[in-house]
Amino acid sequence: MVELFIMEYLTVLYMVMAFLFIDSRYSQRRTIFVVFSVTILLMAAVAALYRTVDLDTAFWTYAVTIHIPLILLLFTLSQFRGWRLIFQQLSVVLFCTLIHHISGLIYYLSGSRFWVLVLSYAVLSTWVIWFLVRFLRPLFFQILLELRRGWWLICLVMATYYIIAVYLIPGYTGFDSRSTIIKPAIGLLMLGVYSILMFLFSNVHKEAEARYSAQLSALQLSALQSRMEAVKAAENAIRTERHDLRHRLQAAAELVSRGDKDAALDFLDAAQKRLDEQKEIRWCRPPVLDAVFSSYFDQAKNQGILVEAKISLPDTLSVNEGELAIVLANALENAIHANLNLSQDQRQIRCKMTGTPSVMLEISNPCTGNISFDDNGLPISPKEGHGLGVQSISAFCRKNGAVCQFDLIDGWFRLRLVL
Repeated sequence: MVELFIMEYLTVLYMVMAFLFIDSRYSQRRTIFVVFSVTILLMAAVAALYRTVDLDTAFWTYAVTIHIPLILLLFTLSQFRGWRLIFQQLSVVLFCTLIHHISGLIYYLSGSRFWVLVLSYAVLSTWVIWFLVRFLRPLFFQILLELRRGWWLICLVMATYYIIAVYLIPGYTGFDSRSTIIKPAIGLLMLGVYSILMFLFSNVHKEAEARYSAQLSALQLSALQSRMEAVKAAENAIRTERHDLRHRLQAAAELVSRGDKDAALDFLDAAQKRLDEQKEIRWCRPPVLDAVFSSYFDQAKNQGILVEAKISLPDTLSVNEGELAIVLANALENAIHANLNLSQDQRQIRCKMTGTPSVMLEISNPCTGNISFDDNGLPISPKEGHGLGVQSISAFCRKNGAVCQFDLIDGWFRLRLVL
């Protein structure tokens, strides 16, 4: 019965680890239900396997019995595909087998005392799960988003460990002296390699955060400078109009004295229009967002792009203003670039944004040709180095729990974001 306990416990542990390493595309309640249901089915399958075949066959086929459904589960729930999905699977396998092999070593050294095995599983599982939730899991998902190359090589190293530890070394940890010593040693060696990878990933993440902070600071400075220049230009124009006001009043008075009231009214109306043209438009109260709107709308108008904007935001927002400004800048910049491929009469940007009951943004622009979307619904850029703006928007949504949607309908590309 010790063997059955080991297999059943590992089954539960695999499913718990899978839940921790999945960034599910579904709600948490639905994800928990699916994982729980699969766990029950696999535990029943393991019990049936244990009772219908001999012990060697049960141990040999256990890995296949668990790992194939596990990869199917990850494929169904995970937002990632390709090598990143394989990396999630192999990470689950690494930590589960490491707990199993070290517990098996302790069990063997204790003289095969069952309570020692149970205690070892409990202590090691609790500590590893705490470590994953507290430290590794946030970094893990950030790296899955930010690292775009080299996944196949990482997976190759981890798959090599999996094949050696599970299939190439004969015997079973906790029962055979040779495998009980060799498998934990190889597992600890692989853990060291994994730790080095996480250290490198952490540096990649810190560099990405530094670039993001620099981009945010540059955007704020550029937008605010642009806004200040526009305000200064408007103030100079109004100052000039005020200086000429007495001359215009004198001319209007002369026209009235001659009895030419229509000409006087037309003259004053023209002066009023010139003053109205010099008024600086304030799109919203949050200063950084207002500066971004002004900067990119001015760029669009200078490129002959018609801008239709309806913006209604409160003084304060529930999200970091600077981070939201990065989203707006990336979205508007992409819309401007897309319009440059169109003829002058087709260029247009529509922007709607409101702050109640929650922050909702919609930016749309006409575009030519077809746009491909990946499995996560993100548009794919065919040009090397492009598409970083979309990745930045996606990262913002993940960080702040926002929902974003990209679509292409009737020749219009549209971004919708809800916080």
